[in-house]
Amino acid sequence: MSTSKAPILVVEDDPFLRIVGIVLDPATAAERNAAFADFFAHDEPDLDGYLARVRARIGAFFPCQVRFVETPQEMQASLPGARGLIVESLQVGPDALAVGTDLVAVQKYGAMPRNIDAAACAERGIKLLTFRRRANIACAEVAITLMLTLAKKMHRLAGRISAAQLAAEGYPYKPFDRRHTPNSNWGRITGVRMIHDSTLGIIGVGEIGREIALRAAAFEMRLLYYQRKRLPEAQELQLQLNYVPLERLLAESDWIVPQVPGGPSTRHLIDRARFAQMKQGACLVNISSADLVDRDALIEALRSGHLGGFALDPLYEAPGRSDDELLGFKNVVLSPHIAAQPRFNALNDISDMLAGLAREIAR
Repeated sequence: MSTSKAPILVVEDDPFLRIVGIVLDPATAAERNAAFADFFAHDEPDLDGYLARVRARIGAFFPCQVRFVETPQEMQASLPGARGLIVESLQVGPDALAVGTDLVAVQKYGAMPRNIDAAACAERGIKLLTFRRRANIACAEVAITLMLTLAKKMHRLAGRISAAQLAAEGYPYKPFDRRHTPNSNWGRITGVRMIHDSTLGIIGVGEIGREIALRAAAFEMRLLYYQRKRLPEAQELQLQLNYVPLERLLAESDWIVPQVPGGPSTRHLIDRARFAQMKQGACLVNISSADLVDRDALIEALRSGHLGGFALDPLYEAPGRSDDELLGFKNVVLSPHIAAQPRFNALNDISDMLAGLAREIAR
């Protein structure tokens, strides 16, 4: 099939959704193909093999003309003649659907289509598709991992098993009297914590926030959340979430996870005033955007001892610096933007998404 006669797919110009053009549109620039081959190479060294497998899976849906759009206006201008629409955050309402007279399906790049008017889709007989992204699940796993790392001090203790190594960490070895006692924690490590029966406060229960809540509930944590719009009661019960004002969440939580989009409106969401509202000894875990947390205020809170621990992925700058002041704190964990990994999360998500979309358009 020539691309001039191929179905048209309109796609939001999200960095990961650009892979759709590589899979479906032979007119995609060689420079972009090469850039993504390099991007995936450490997990998938054979991008051509991946593309061949996906194209075999979706059949006649390849090739497509893929139109990338950045704004609602561009989306609306590109929809005439399009058979499918994929969006991550762009709003899709009646006006956009009215010009998309050939639309068969609207695909949300995720599980929560809050930006898509479901009733308007149903009225026009347009299928609304969603899926649960593996990358979001991976991010939630990292959030729990970072909490456990801080709670169990694993970043300070892993591999440090000799008396000399423990002494260097501030735990000089002194044997127990084994005639009378067990020998657990023979290193006399202080400050180890439980996440079971502690309180987790999640700021923003989007797709990643929900995945975190599901896993935290398995640890029998008490779950608080805050966001501008409260969830329906049924969703709160399902996720075992308790809605509270932000000030109360900060005051009562042992663990705090801000999970909101980055940008000017959320920059320094956690500032000096918010640190002061936090419970003494609480830990802050940030796997969203580094700029959600005021770095200067963070360092002050760590120095004073008010903040019990901090974990961050991604960093304030990439690559990070080996002399980063944050590395000097024993209760800080930094990792180099690995939360959504491995790359197969995105690759498998795209494959599944396009297979589902192809089925609908082929009907």
